[in-house]
Parts: sequence; structure tokens; C-alpha cells
Amino acid sequence: MVEATSVLVALLPLLTIAYLMVGRYWPATRAMPVAFVVAVLAGLVGWGMSLRWIAAASITGFITATNILYIVFGAILLLYTLKQTGAFDVINQGFASVSEDRRVQVVLLVFLMGSFIESAAGFGTPAAIVGPLLVGLGFPPMAAVVVALTGNLMAITFGAVGTPLIIGMIDIFENVQEIAGDVVNQPAYAAAGGTDAAVAQWVADIAVWAASYHVIVGIALPFIGVAMMTRFFGEERSIKPALEVVPLTLFAWASFSIPYFLTAYFLGPEFPGLIGSMVGLFATVGVLKAGYLHPDEEWDFGPQAEWPDHWVGDIQPGESSSRSGAVAADGGQVQQMSLLRAWAPYGLVALLLVVTRVADPVTAFLRADIFTLSWGNILGTGLGGSFEILYLPGAVFVAVHLATIPLHGMDRREIVDSWSETVEKVAPAVIALLFAVATVQIMLQSGAATETDSMLIVLSDGMAGAAGGAYPFLAAFVGAFGAFLAGSNTVSDILFGTFQYGVAENIGTSRTLMLGAQAVGGAIGNLIAVHNVVAALAVVGLVGEEGRVIRLELIPLAYYGTMTGLLALLFSYVLFPGVF
Repeated sequence: MVEATSVLVALLPLLTIAYLMVGRYWPATRAMPVAFVVAVLAGLVGWGMSLRWIAAASITGFITATNILYIVFGAILLLYTLKQTGAFDVINQGFASVSEDRRVQVVLLVFLMGSFIESAAGFGTPAAIVGPLLVGLGFPPMAAVVVALTGNLMAITFGAVGTPLIIGMIDIFENVQEIAGDVVNQPAYAAAGGTDAAVAQWVADIAVWAASYHVIVGIALPFIGVAMMTRFFGEERSIKPALEVVPLTLFAWASFSIPYFLTAYFLGPEFPGLIGSMVGLFATVGVLKAGYLHPDEEWDFGPQAEWPDHWVGDIQPGESSSRSGAVAADGGQVQQMSLLRAWAPYGLVALLLVVTRVADPVTAFLRADIFTLSWGNILGTGLGGSFEILYLPGAVFVAVHLATIPLHGMDRREIVDSWSETVEKVAPAVIALLFAVATVQIMLQSGAATETDSMLIVLSDGMAGAAGGAYPFLAAFVGAFGAFLAGSNTVSDILFGTFQYGVAENIGTSRTLMLGAQAVGGAIGNLIAVHNVVAALAVVGLVGEEGRVIRLELIPLAYYGTMTGLLALLFSYVLFPGVF
């Protein structure tokens, strides 16, 4: 039986985050450093950790966070590069030319285009990019934010080319000796060629199960996005207009989901959303242009004069989101750029990522010691970390940014603005991520430092005792809570991955299935993550309406969490009880 005092001490860092961010509305940049201090005190007083171990765990966390920030910086740099050149406006107009029906535009721009942006950049960028595009097409800003947050859940688990699973799970589990040893001793992973390879193969299997949950539950996701729009922002306030496009939503789901699942199964966690969204976009646009699956009657919002005041803020519908003037306010084209040229940078990203991950000689070259910064046996603790300068996806994004400069004919001002906007966007995440990951590392390493159960193991034991065999139903909601607190699926996986593993071990269910549900839950929590909502509202001029948005987003969150929980129970106890 776990002592209540130990559970309380282990909970203190997480309770601190919850209290400051949820109760006091502190931003993560302020809350995470405080939580770090609480974790340090919990380690010193509650676990008897030495200052040397706390420092080593913190350094390990800082190294991991730096890996994440490198990927985020590169992804957002390319994103703002395409905004500066007007490429995103060109892409937007390409979608608008397919259909003027708002329901069709939600399927194309939110579910498919939003999923593509999430897969390439992650970290809250889809709503911040797609929202203004929808407003430019004439959507009420409030409606644009609500549907933009809803539509890309299936891609978030694999966002920023697999960062949540690669950094959030692989890097963490490789450093937890009891988990790494457990994995290596499994017949399915024993021949993988070392601890790191075994853990990587196991996390790839977790990715497949996460994709399985998403494919089944996500069948309703495109429809939910459309229904949220027609029910809360249509003249008739009904989901009936959404029912008229069910054939289209099902086709979009299938054309996305089939390549999405197959990619997760054969290529791993880096490409499912990227390839799924690209194939889905091509197939769905092709079918619509061929004259199929388009609704009989065009649906639009009511007259703007009748919209409630809270639907519109500082930016009027129909205004262009481009700073370069690529598209005029009336939608007319004033700068020529072909759709192929606009899409070319992301096509190059996809090509380079596949080549650098699949071609073994290229991978070996990029991961060579000469291009890797490593720190092993930090402060004599056995902990370590590394930074692979050329292999991490951040390098691909930066390289494509440089290639885009001549491809799109960027001038000096546009280059400088793309970098300055990127720094402005990433800067708040630096402090939050550094201290969030360091906090988790202290909780993870508290056991190794004192040769006892770590804080997260103690929490796992306590949760297993409280929820018992019903816990798999809660796994996705726990993951969602982590993303809600931290605003990141990656950080949710870091915060709760080891915890969920421990609960599965304690109640005797599949660890792989439980962590698949965690990975899905981390995606769900992004619906209501405060700084994601704030960022999405800010870019459409509606700051201050966070409460309204979060209340609406609880609807898809409840659906997705409940269905994933039921599947987790079914998979764990009935269909696949033998999975590791």
C-alpha cells in the first residue's frame, strides 16, 4: 500500500501546475519555473535526493527541451516564411476555388489542411494559421477559432513530424532503467539491437495503436467540425445542414485515415499525419472538382448584421491575412504565384524527412558523432543527453526555409520579418519547456537517485489502487489533462507517459495500449489548452473570449475521450489482452 504522505509529496509539482494555470490563470512561462522549484523541494525533502542528482536531472531535462525547441523553431520559421511570401494565401485561394460552401471549406481547410500544418509544425500552429484563413474567406472570427481548434485532433498525436512520441516517449523511456529493461526483455523487442533500438521499436508500436484509436474514433471528426459550425453559428442553429455533407466527411476521413494508419504501421511515428493529410487533400479535392460529393445547395452564414457582437472582434471577415499583399481584401489575386510553387516547400520537407529517415547511409551520415553534441554520465550520475544537429527535423525545416528564399524570391525585409515573427512566437515556449521537462526529469530520476520508487511510480501505484481495472477508460482523459496544463501533447507525454506505464503494470493491463490512449489524450487536451486558445483568438482579434471557446470545445473533448476510453477497455480486456 502506498503511503498517503508519499503520494501527496509526489503530487505537489502537478498540483502546483494545476493551481497556478487553472486556478490563477498564470501562463506556463510563470507556472513552470514555480513547479520546478516545488519539484526540487519535493526531491530534496520528500525523496532525499542530493543536489548533484537534482542538477543532473535538470540538465538532462534542459537537453531534451532544447531538442524540442529546435524542431519547433524550424517548423514555425518555415510557416512564417510562407506567410511572408503569400504562399499560404495562394493555398487558401486554391481551396476557396473548389467550393464556396462553408461546410466543404471546413472539411478541406480545417480537417485536411489543418492536419497537414499540425503534422509539419505542431505546437498550436494550425488554429493560429487556419483561423485567419477562414476569416479571410468570410467566416465569423469566433466560428473560425472554434472549428480550427476542433479539426486536426488525429494529426496532433504525430505533430511536428512525430515529436510527441519521439521526444515525449522515446527519449524519456530510454532514460528510465526499469522500463528500458522491461522492454528489452520482451521477445518482440529483444532482437532490436540494444536498449535504444528496442525502446524505439516499442514506441513505434505505441504509435500504431494510437493511430488505431484515432482511425476508429476519428470517423466522426470532420462531421463534428461542420456540425459545431452549423449548430452554433448557423442561422437555423441546427446540425441538419451538417448531415447533408456526411458522404463528404466520410470520404475525407477515409482518404486521410487509410494512408495515415499504413504510414504509422510501416514508417513509424514521424509521417502519419503528413502523408495522410497530403493524400487526403489530393483525393478529396480531386473528387470535388470531378463533381462528386458536393452538397446540392450551398450553405453560408446569415447576414453579418445579425451576428452577435462576440462573434467579431478587431478583424473583419474578408480581410486578407497576408502581410505581403498576396491577396486583396476582396479575394482578388494581386501577386502571381502558382499553387505548385506555393506548396513546393512543404513537398520538399516531406521528401527530405522521408529520405533522411529511410535511407540508411543518409541517416548514418547525419547522426555521425561529428554532428552530434553529447553529454554522458552527467555529474557522475549515469544520466546523459545528446543534440543531433543535422538529424533532428529542425535542420530540415531550416534548410527548406533557406531554399524557399530564392524559390519564392524573398527580399531582405521578408526574411528578417519571418525570423523575427518566429522568435516572437517561440520565445514564450523556451522558459515553459525548459522548466517543464526539467520538472519531469526530477520526478523520473527521484527513484534512481535514492534507489527507491520514483515520484511517478508512487503516483502510479496510488492511481492503480484508486481506479483499479477501470483505469484504461481514464487514460485518455489523463493525457488530455496534461496537454491542458502544458498546452502541448509532447509535454503531456513527458509528464504522464511513465505514470501511465506504471498504472498499466500495476493493474496488469497492456502498457502499449495504455500509452496509445495517452498519446491520443494528449491530442484531445489541445482543444482546451489555454495558450492554444489565446493564440487562436489573438490572430483573429478576439482576445478575451477564451471562456466561450473552451466551453464549446468541451463537446468534442467529451466525445473523443469517452470513445477512446471505451476502446481502451475493449482492447485491453477483450480483443488484445496479450499485447505487451
